[in-house]
Amino acid sequence: MEQYNGSQIVVLEGLEAVRKRPGMYIGSTGTRGLHHLIWEILDNGIDEHLAGFCNQLEITLLKDGGISIADHGRGVPVDIHPTKKIPTARVVYTILHAGGKFGGSVYKVSGGLHGVGASVVNALSTRMIVEIRRDGKIYRDEYEHGGHPCVELENGMLPVVGKCNKSDTGTKVTFYPDPTIFETVEFKAETITKKLKEVAFLNKNLSIVFYDQNTGFKKTYCEEFGIKSFVSYINREASVIHEEPIYIEGKSGDIEVEVALQYTNSFSEQINAYCNRINVVDGGTLVTGFKTALTRVMNQYARELGVLKEKDENFDGKDIRNGLVTIISIKHPDPQFEGQTKTKLGNTDAKSAVEDVFSGEVTRFFDKNVEILKAILENSMRSYTARKASDKARSAVLKQLNDIDTKSKLASCSSKKPEECEVYIVEGDSAGGTVKTARNRRTQAVLPLRGKIINVEKATLEKILVNNEIKSMIASFGCGIGEDFDISKLRYDKIIILTDADVDGAHISTLLLTFFYRFMPELIMEGKIYRGLPPLYRVEYETSEGKKKKKFEYIYNDFELDKFRKNTKHKIIHIQRYKGLGEMDAEQLWETTLNPETRVLAQVSITDTVDADETTTLLMSNNVPPRRAFIMDEAKYAKLDI
Repeated sequence: MEQYNGSQIVVLEGLEAVRKRPGMYIGSTGTRGLHHLIWEILDNGIDEHLAGFCNQLEITLLKDGGISIADHGRGVPVDIHPTKKIPTARVVYTILHAGGKFGGSVYKVSGGLHGVGASVVNALSTRMIVEIRRDGKIYRDEYEHGGHPCVELENGMLPVVGKCNKSDTGTKVTFYPDPTIFETVEFKAETITKKLKEVAFLNKNLSIVFYDQNTGFKKTYCEEFGIKSFVSYINREASVIHEEPIYIEGKSGDIEVEVALQYTNSFSEQINAYCNRINVVDGGTLVTGFKTALTRVMNQYARELGVLKEKDENFDGKDIRNGLVTIISIKHPDPQFEGQTKTKLGNTDAKSAVEDVFSGEVTRFFDKNVEILKAILENSMRSYTARKASDKARSAVLKQLNDIDTKSKLASCSSKKPEECEVYIVEGDSAGGTVKTARNRRTQAVLPLRGKIINVEKATLEKILVNNEIKSMIASFGCGIGEDFDISKLRYDKIIILTDADVDGAHISTLLLTFFYRFMPELIMEGKIYRGLPPLYRVEYETSEGKKKKKFEYIYNDFELDKFRKNTKHKIIHIQRYKGLGEMDAEQLWETTLNPETRVLAQVSITDTVDADETTTLLMSNNVPPRRAFIMDEAKYAKLDI
């Protein structure tokens, strides 16, 4: 037996661990992870703004592929660190979990709580230059090859490279991402400017200057009215019930609360929550506090104004939130996020703070703006009436789900343990037949769809439930829909969308994802939805070493095929392009797409609820010109992110 002892345990120290497992720190090594480096450095400047020491940030895309981010804050400390005995700035940029955000004395409110941001960026860069302005002096430090200092200290201190006014303080970080770690090191100006616009909305009166040296584009982002303008921006194409968004602000203890809301004629609601600028996409206690307060206040007004009679039931929360678009932003001195991804807030005091502030301030607003109140109550009454009238019809449809014969469509798996089961949603009987043959019958179920499902954007639940393909999915999943949805009853750990790698397949995927996002969002939030990524090519080639042998390799897209052609030393004999899943035999399909050991799955996740809602509306609405512009703009950046 092979020995297993201490010598085989590898200890990765410092920044070496970051380079070995970058996904643990920045999520991925694709474009999302690349741009996450910017947000980490940007966060440090925003924290200075929240602390009251910075009113301007500058982001510059450099012609040589690097990026510079400068703030006008206090400047990272340059004195000797009491325990590490090196300049504090070098501690910040080379040691994980080092920062001023842990003790609470430097930053009362902060988004970056783990203290890994600056050092992680350094670890994943080929070069980083730090310039610090403090006390009338300009200090400089530089790192290369993943965070190794390459500037000699002078009497243990960072070298002074210039002088400045004592009032001129701040930190400038320039870095170059490592191409051996990232799939691409090309920053997208569009991605950066979209983020900067959101940052400006969430940090009113913070000026953010963006400059792209490659194109000469320069723009300053600054929002005097903060999240109130954010709501107006989201609803810029919508039909609104009242012209001006309602803006509420206040403080409960140490927690600062801001809420902006506006009603539209849409069927859906959109609640976007932020804690210390972090988009908590799964909501949490701050959202619960808002919903509780809104429902209570509106029902009280409905009774007082006679909108609801004595015999009427109270408005349901969803009646009141129908067509609502809102931003909830709080600043909390000690936020407790659930999970490393920070997607849900758990602090109970956040619930009571939002509830108290919103209840009191929105009551004062409505007492002075009765016409707006009446318009919102009328909207709630329309939703209430429609819901009561359709309850019977919807209940009848939902009861039918139990009687739907899914056996003719759904090929079940034999295991009854949800944690080990998965269901493949495939297009058509042809592909469905191949997948059924190739699958592991114990753990893998297959549900073929006959045709495309309805475009659910702006459609009512009752209309959607008439669609046979949707009814088959609901019956197969077992967790219901709408008010009856219960994720604990889900029969599968993974729901995998498996379509052909063509335009029709992409359209079907988009329709399905829109349905899940609008009517079963918990499936996405809980990480249950995946896209299966079948290969596009099978390349057969002849080896050049020793005895020539024929081998083959699966290629997943055109980019990878070009890369293979340029880099291979072997003679390519034949390239087969798969037009659809039906062209693969069962063995090939198992090896490339179904086998958990070798397949490629992309988990569907939401990191920005505003962006997700805006993109969904843009792609699935009837407004063609903006949709075409979006697709053409994004197409040139399309890349498989594995």
